[in-house]
Amino acid sequence: MFHPTVARLTYRALLGRRRALLLFALPMLLLIISVAVRALTGADDSTANDILQGFALSAMVPLVGVIAGTGAIGPEIDDGAIVYLLAKPIRRSTIVSTKLIVAIGVVAAFSAIPTLLAGFILNGNGQNVAVAFGVAAAVASVAYAAIFLMLGVLTRHAVIVGLVYALVWESVIGNVVPGARTLSVQQWSLAVAQKLGHGNIVSSDVGLPTAIVLLAVVTVGTTWFAGHKLRTLKLAGEE
Repeated sequence: MFHPTVARLTYRALLGRRRALLLFALPMLLLIISVAVRALTGADDSTANDILQGFALSAMVPLVGVIAGTGAIGPEIDDGAIVYLLAKPIRRSTIVSTKLIVAIGVVAAFSAIPTLLAGFILNGNGQNVAVAFGVAAAVASVAYAAIFLMLGVLTRHAVIVGLVYALVWESVIGNVVPGARTLSVQQWSLAVAQKLGHGNIVSSDVGLPTAIVLLAVVTVGTTWFAGHKLRTLKLAGEE
């Protein structure tokens, strides 16, 4: 379910000049904020939690997911280049799974690693906060990549829909509305961080078993649906 040529083309598309600048911008902002906060306030577990949850998990990770997830396939569908790939003797499910693996790798590299580094900058991994949030960001990367890849297959406005989801649902509603938190990828990843963190610094409204099940269901479900929609995409000349 992995095709090297598809992977290479996807990496090139995602790490092109314009998209690479966007991918670097958010992690750099997180690290700059972390350095400034550490210089001004010193090491503090609560402050580290606030920044890593309030900016990294609720804003940076989903936005990086939008850029990489939709960019893995959306532009090819928009400009029609996807027909050349679909015309090759490659299973469409293989195309989706390969693009998903690449998108997950890119999202994790540009979100989980910076989150881990920011945690060490902020409090030197006190209460295991840096590792907890780094792993949580990696877990969230998988779900976000799958969700936004599916959006890239479903609509030509995937970036707009993805931004609305990331900024409104995950960053606002998922933090404020109690009932909506159960359906937030951020809260599912926070359940993982809560398990790995020490003390009561990190908390989630969703239990770990529920979070793991929901993460798996969303990832598998969106990936399957993306593959299904791609299989039904008609090429020119097809009946």
